[in-house]
Amino acid sequence: MAQLFEVHPLNPHARLLGQAVELIQRGGIAAVPTDSSYALVCQLDDKAASDNLRRIRGVDGKHHLTLLCRDLSELANYARVDNKQYRLLKAATPGPYTFILEASKEVPRRLSHPSRKTIGLRVPDHKTLQALLEIHGGPLLATTLIPRGETESISDAGDITGPLERELAAIIDAGACHKQPTTVIDLTPMDDGGEPAVIRQGRGELAALGL
Repeated sequence: MAQLFEVHPLNPHARLLGQAVELIQRGGIAAVPTDSSYALVCQLDDKAASDNLRRIRGVDGKHHLTLLCRDLSELANYARVDNKQYRLLKAATPGPYTFILEASKEVPRRLSHPSRKTIGLRVPDHKTLQALLEIHGGPLLATTLIPRGETESISDAGDITGPLERELAAIIDAGACHKQPTTVIDLTPMDDGGEPAVIRQGRGELAALGL
């Protein structure tokens, strides 16, 4: 059964977040608030945890998982980014956007897309999540919290119940999130002179990026 951590959305208690981080670092899956909807997160370098993350979410190895990063410089450690891509990323971060980029050698091969060798990356604009990432000291592997068999993402910790709740180690409740998931943009076409491809229109506005 998941341990519930109720924190203030703008001034979360570091001790409580530290306890949640300990559960994650032991291999647990946590539900965390973001600047879009809730997400499931786990350790980046824990194979069993990442496999469990996919199982709970109900996705296979071809589904892009996302690295939640503290800032743009950290993001650039885990992806190959050219100058044009960097300028677009700088305009969009932090914010409710997920970008598909070629994974760097810092990303375990089992986590990148099996044929494209790409990974999702984003810098969330949410104080509680940023504080969690800071205490953790690095990125967390994530996926949007959409219960198996459903199509809508969860935006309130109170809706994480039943079998899903029993599969998690921690739930961080910082109040309701937005109901929309992130906007997902594939930047890899820019590697060959093409334009970014919008994979999913979510909360992030395309006009803000000139798209």
